[in-house]
Amino acid sequence: MRFTAIIRGRRGRLVMATAALGVSLLSVTGCGYINPQQTAQQYSASDGIRTDVGPLQIRNLMIVSTGEDQPGRVIGAIYNSSSNDVKLTLNGAAGSQTEIPVAKNSYALLNESTDPAILSTTGGIPGSLVEVKFKESGTGQAGEAKVPVLDATLPEYKEFLPEGSEPTGTASPESTPMPTSSASH
Repeated sequence: MRFTAIIRGRRGRLVMATAALGVSLLSVTGCGYINPQQTAQQYSASDGIRTDVGPLQIRNLMIVSTGEDQPGRVIGAIYNSSSNDVKLTLNGAAGSQTEIPVAKNSYALLNESTDPAILSTTGGIPGSLVEVKFKESGTGQAGEAKVPVLDATLPEYKEFLPEGSEPTGTASPESTPMPTSSASH
């Protein structure tokens, strides 16, 4: 009898230890169950936005301009996953519009295009978001998104300013006065 009592005592301790371990594991892993995982969220790790319109995947889309009432160049990438050539129409502020042809099962890189996509007016100051409407010619699907407006504050965007636009508020190296040393001893 003594032997059975010892086995029951050990079994009881084993059950209690297993239950305690289970409760502690639940409390440690419970945070991941309640809180959403950030790695499951898709986002654009860039200055532009991402959106999809029908078979078109629009990535890193932005407008480069010097001002609200100035022309703006649209840059980014558009991927066409359909088996038809399509055109993407972008409608911006005050009736401004541009069309971008995209070949079937291919892509268009707007920052490398020989025919730049220009909106006649940006509709927002650099640093703002402007509403742009998208329409795909193949299926007629449409969408809209807020697209960032950037200027030549970042030097990598200066080459994308529309022809005739001059960056405002940026000093050229030639016109920047050099500091002089006027230390008195």
